[in-house]
Amino acid sequence: MGTLYVVGTPIGNLEDISLRAQRILAEVAAVAAEDTRVTRKIYERYALSSPGIRFSCHEHNESQAVPRILGLLAAGENVALCSDGGMPGISDPGYRVINACHDAGHGVEIIPGPSAITTALVASGLPGASFTFKGFPPRKSGQRRRFLEEDKASAHTLVFFESPHRIAALLRDALEILGDRRAAVCVEMTKQYEAVHRDYLSELTRAFASGKTVRGEITVVVAGNNPKFTNPSASGNDT
Repeated sequence: MGTLYVVGTPIGNLEDISLRAQRILAEVAAVAAEDTRVTRKIYERYALSSPGIRFSCHEHNESQAVPRILGLLAAGENVALCSDGGMPGISDPGYRVINACHDAGHGVEIIPGPSAITTALVASGLPGASFTFKGFPPRKSGQRRRFLEEDKASAHTLVFFESPHRIAALLRDALEILGDRRAAVCVEMTKQYEAVHRDYLSELTRAFASGKTVRGEITVVVAGNNPKFTNPSASGNDT
């Protein structure tokens, strides 16, 4: 039987791909990619031998892609699973594929790669010994506020993904629910226009509500419930 290789790929800068990931991508018989056009850039950048079988595996067709992957593995072919950036299965397709392969008795090997979560966490300057990754918050304000309430008392650093057109709303709700804590808004990590905005939530909320143009992928890091990271001049803070 074949092996499924879950391959971490760059979140921006293509130089961040590992030598092991390059070797696996060049050796497998098939690649299941979130977007084959994105994965093709890696093959072109490093002049890797392209597999004869390439097909998409994204959030809208993952259930259909699973049987095809299982069929290839059963036939003895090795398959690489890639998302557009970072590790498959982390707010990206891959969870169903990986579980189906385990259940079918196929080998699954993880090829570690870059992560926006840990990159932003380190860039934020906030404690990384314990943190909670929350993924994308709900789009509607009421649901988002309840979502934030769940971790109001937690001492762990919080990490979120967010889209450019909802970042101002998330910061506003986070300030109201969590209080005026230290935070960082990390934009386009490892890419040409990478920017890390570090301040208290009150200042970040003002900055991003004032018409600041934001483009690209965003990771938000917020300090846990600890007086050390709370604005001493904030009034009425009940965190």
